[in-house]
Amino acid sequence: MHQMNTKMHFRFALALLMAFFSHDVLAKNLKYRIYEEQRVGSVIARLSEDVADVLLKLPNPSAVRFRAMPRGNSPLLVVNENTGEISIGAKIDREQLCQKNLNCSIEFDVLTLPTEHLQLFHIEVDVLDINDNSPQFSRPVIPIEISESAAVGTRIPLDSAFDPDVGENSLHTYSLSANDYFNIEVRTRTDGAKYAELIVVKELDRELKASYELQLTASDMGVPQRSGSSILKISISDSNDNSPAFEQPSYTIQLLENSPVGTLLLDLNATDPDEGANGRIVYSFSSHVSPKIIETFKIDSEKGHLTLFKPVDYEITKSYEIDVQAQDLGPNSIPAHCKIIIKVVDVNDNKPEISINLMSPGKEEVSYVFEGDPIDTFVAIVRVQDKDSGLNGEIICKLHGHGHFKLQKTYENNYLILTNATLDREKRSEYSLTVIAEDKGTPSLSSVRHFTVQINDINDNPPRFQRSRYEFVISENNSPGAYITTVTATDPDLGENGHVTYTILESFVLGSSITTYVTIDPSNGAIYALRIFDHEEVSQITFVVEARDGGSQKQLSSNTTVVLTIIDENDNVPVVIGPAMHNNTAEISIPKGAESGFHVTRIRVVDRDSGANAEFSCSIVSGNEENIFIMDPRSCDIHTNVSMESIPSAEWALSVIIQDKGSPPLHTKVLLRCMVFDYAESVTSTAMTSVSRASLDVSMIIIISLGAICAVLLVIMVLFATRCNREKKDTRSYNCRVAESTYQHHPKRPSRQIHKGDITLVPTINGTLPIRSHHRSSPSSSPTLERGQMGSRQSHNSHQSLNSLVTISSNHVPENFSLELTHATPAVEQVSQLLSMLHQGQYQPRPSFRGNKYSRSYRYALQDMDKFSLKDSGRGDSEAGDSDYDLGRDSPIDRLLGEGFSDLFLTDGRIPAGKRQ
Repeated sequence: MHQMNTKMHFRFALALLMAFFSHDVLAKNLKYRIYEEQRVGSVIARLSEDVADVLLKLPNPSAVRFRAMPRGNSPLLVVNENTGEISIGAKIDREQLCQKNLNCSIEFDVLTLPTEHLQLFHIEVDVLDINDNSPQFSRPVIPIEISESAAVGTRIPLDSAFDPDVGENSLHTYSLSANDYFNIEVRTRTDGAKYAELIVVKELDRELKASYELQLTASDMGVPQRSGSSILKISISDSNDNSPAFEQPSYTIQLLENSPVGTLLLDLNATDPDEGANGRIVYSFSSHVSPKIIETFKIDSEKGHLTLFKPVDYEITKSYEIDVQAQDLGPNSIPAHCKIIIKVVDVNDNKPEISINLMSPGKEEVSYVFEGDPIDTFVAIVRVQDKDSGLNGEIICKLHGHGHFKLQKTYENNYLILTNATLDREKRSEYSLTVIAEDKGTPSLSSVRHFTVQINDINDNPPRFQRSRYEFVISENNSPGAYITTVTATDPDLGENGHVTYTILESFVLGSSITTYVTIDPSNGAIYALRIFDHEEVSQITFVVEARDGGSQKQLSSNTTVVLTIIDENDNVPVVIGPAMHNNTAEISIPKGAESGFHVTRIRVVDRDSGANAEFSCSIVSGNEENIFIMDPRSCDIHTNVSMESIPSAEWALSVIIQDKGSPPLHTKVLLRCMVFDYAESVTSTAMTSVSRASLDVSMIIIISLGAICAVLLVIMVLFATRCNREKKDTRSYNCRVAESTYQHHPKRPSRQIHKGDITLVPTINGTLPIRSHHRSSPSSSPTLERGQMGSRQSHNSHQSLNSLVTISSNHVPENFSLELTHATPAVEQVSQLLSMLHQGQYQPRPSFRGNKYSRSYRYALQDMDKFSLKDSGRGDSEAGDSDYDLGRDSPIDRLLGEGFSDLFLTDGRIPAGKRQ
């Protein structure tokens, strides 16, 4: 026993490794040898060492894992996925695994993981036999009856012993216990099985000895040697002189494997010259034939017809050897024996078998591949086999279904299914493939196997909007939280890869974040308003909506632009900005000598709405019952309808309504107090001198005055630019631009721009500026120009005298300014004196920050320019009736310029006698 174990261990240590490389780098054959009955868990090979040369060619050999592809339900060998060690997983019994086949092996495939660098190894493990079985006879006692008349040399076949081992461990020889009458001869059948024949070596004499008991021993050549025995119980009977005889001692028959049951194989014909019962022959199988032969074939005992009782299969048993005997019914009959060899002929009766290993846990017939995987990505392993032989067993394998997959042969009848193109799940999410295996027999047989390849999704598609730009409208004065619209993006990916979330990208509208104006539902893209929109504040809002998917590896996004236009509603009443109003009331002075058509005033109106909501019309609703005044509804100009000298009344209260054209319409009502003032009768010498000068050629005076004014304005512009440059260098001086910029960037109020209306145009007559002293007096005591006389001489060209304009901004005059000018001072000198003081930089504007804007501490000269008010109601430009509009807060220069500029020359050339208090 110790010697046997030593030999076994020595053989284990000399297990051979055979590696067969094919032309395809994906396959390699490895061959090992092991002995049966080894302990479970014994390691027989290490793939990481045996295929190290292949693994070194991979990018990361240390990360390679091994995956076994067993071909049975319970694998006898297992492979460690991490180390590649092949070990015994269950007890291996060679006799149970391969029965009497000389070549016994276990075959399976091993794949390397990951499949991006797939390597396929075919493992073949030869299972070597050990002498673990002793030869055994089917019966412990074998009865034999021999007639005493049996001739020397008579042969009687004996029961064969069975030894499941193979090779040297299988049955080798038979031996018979020592005796004088019998001997044995060991013979071999066509299938390699050995049996013994009992030979009579000496004549028998029943009277001397009627029976014999001999020990028949069967032994093998294994180490240690094993044997089994049975008792031959030989009975000697009286002889029947003649025995039956077959025509031939043996027959050979070719039997097609597809032969039907009942086919006559052979008609045995044995003869016996005896008569009666001694000559009547009975046919039967010899007593030592195997049960398999008795189950497969049938012999007619009387006729000797050998027929097929059960279908045969060439793939299971290729030949049969049958011992048949013929025995007469006489006493002491001696049977005649005949051997029949039946060779099974292969026919193409087996379809090819297809085995597909998809490496997909859980689901059968389904393989999974990720979209975007490169070409030659592993899909499945296909193995085909045909039990037939020759051309009947040669197989052609094909793959049908789609050109995106291909079939690649690795070795023998093994194939790999690989991708032939990069797959896109959004174009096609599932493929049905068909594997067809067809042999080369006649006629050929084929098998079909279907399986499905499902494409797993990856995040390769960003969300997409239907349009790159959306335009919507909403009316102003909406309620906060009002639904505006919905923008939708679609993503063809699955699961989280296709789950779209919406956000609004950060931007600013009038300095405020867009998220304070609108919001979006992140789940469905519904956009809602967060505040009440005001068309006058902002008429259009543009923002960007981002759609982002929920991919785990990477998130994809796309944008669209949403333009939200705010539709105007009629929510602003017309606002009067001129003439100057106090509590919605304005005082208008009309000269006594005003003729019919005299322009009394123009009501200047602004409406913050747009379109038809900003169009308005004016009308006098009361106080004009005598139709003394007429009003243009579009321009809001008021003219006299009669001469003022013919009207006894000196004061009118006109109620004017300004109404826009919105729906519903809004209106503003103002009161105009129109007062007539008279001229003084007395004229001073200075006034007369002025009147006499006015009689000069009017055209020449206008030309000279225009030239002088243009020159003065040019000088003012140059001096102003020079002073601004000097103030920029002096950090302690006030910079009007800095103040304006500071005001514009004030966070509480949008910047107020300077418009053309911020400059007051002052009409002049004959090139002179109508400025008088700021000292007020009664009309009787204050010397004035006799405008009536001047008007009598210049009424024919009074309209041309208003073409000369001069611009003076009170921003350049301090609040404590006091200018002493008399009525006798020539107009040009008055202008020169005033402009000289301005140009010399003696007076700088004094800024004042009130509320949320910068304002000047003094007013423009003309009181009807209410937009330059000192106060601000918080609604932009001051309007008539605002609480911040106060005429009583005039500075000295306001009063000076207000009094001087309010007494303009009349359009007909006459000078008013005085200003009504």
